[in-house]
Amino acid sequence: METNEHDHSGEPLSGAAQPGEAHSAPYDHTATPRGRAFLWGGLGLGVLVVVLLFTHGFGLFSGRGGNGEETPALVHKGDEIFIPESSPLRKQLTVAAAASQPQSPLFTAPGLVESDPVRTVTVLPPGGGRVSAVKVALGDRVRRGQVLAVIDSPDLAQAYDDNDKAASVAVLAAKNLKYQEAQFKIGAAAQRDLDQARSDNQQAVAEYERTRAHLRAMGAAENARGAARLLSVRAPVDGAVTALSIATGAMINDDTQPIMTVADLSVVWVTAFVAEKDVAHVARNDDAEVSLDAYPGKTLHGKVLFVSQVIEPDSRRNKTRIAFENPDYDLKPNMFADVTLRGPTQSRVVVPSSALLMNNDRTTVFVESTPWTFERRSVEPLLEASSNVVILSGLKGGERVVVKGGILIND
Repeated sequence: METNEHDHSGEPLSGAAQPGEAHSAPYDHTATPRGRAFLWGGLGLGVLVVVLLFTHGFGLFSGRGGNGEETPALVHKGDEIFIPESSPLRKQLTVAAAASQPQSPLFTAPGLVESDPVRTVTVLPPGGGRVSAVKVALGDRVRRGQVLAVIDSPDLAQAYDDNDKAASVAVLAAKNLKYQEAQFKIGAAAQRDLDQARSDNQQAVAEYERTRAHLRAMGAAENARGAARLLSVRAPVDGAVTALSIATGAMINDDTQPIMTVADLSVVWVTAFVAEKDVAHVARNDDAEVSLDAYPGKTLHGKVLFVSQVIEPDSRRNKTRIAFENPDYDLKPNMFADVTLRGPTQSRVVVPSSALLMNNDRTTVFVESTPWTFERRSVEPLLEASSNVVILSGLKGGERVVVKGGILIND
């Protein structure tokens, strides 16, 4: 029995094999009007489903008013955004007033341990000559008046010669004055001779005092004799030798060049290099916390001693110094430190971090100008690892902002 494949119209199906023909291609459902109608119907149904999802299922883009007409979820009014009463966005947004809270600004700066300049003395040789002995080593602690080095100095020898001559002249001038006074009493000397003797005596005494003062300034004993007439360099203060630049046998030709440095390290400075943008927040007596790499887990608490009036030209930073007692000499000059400074307490605007939105390269928030009408405003936040963010500028305390769901109206 012979059968032919037909559709309901009586026409043979294009995919059916005709007598004498073999199947050479897969069956194409769109090759007939019925197949094409079925395809377009399916596509239309899919589009309808997507539209229904967006308009009813998601509920974020439109709603229906009381008259059954669709209303937009939000309305742009110039630079403002209005949320209609029927908009489902009203349930998605949380609006709250920005709080004003007392805050102490915190910021960190790299630091360095330094000796107190008031307690640091650069030792200069009182005169030139050859170094005959060095009595201390680098890092030694010394007491005031202790001999640091001994110099065989021609300058000191000349000072002793001048002093000896002045002493001799002073003795002679005193004898001559005594003689002239005796002669004047018996009328054997004129008033002019007596006055001249008095003047010569005063000049001799003044010269002798000058040479003795010179010896004292050089640290030499006034009445030393023979081998004792060597130049002894003595420690000007109690402290430690932090720099040394001479050795036994060295020749000192320039008495303006330092030979060593003695620093009293019982009190030291920690110098914080504060960035230029933070200088306005630093003041004397502010609290400071210092941690050092040398002592992990140990925090030092101090007060800002002073803030430099000059910004360093090379680093564009300000030197802010904190003084610390150092009885055990644990704090050593040139140690690195991390300094945390706490500025004076002041009222700051604080909002939840969820209120911040990025718009291009700006940080913004949505501020409610009138009920359910918002304007975008750029702010400057003080970014910290916290759920709340301090706003430095752009927002006032008490202004109502979108603190949750702002991403839904962020375009």
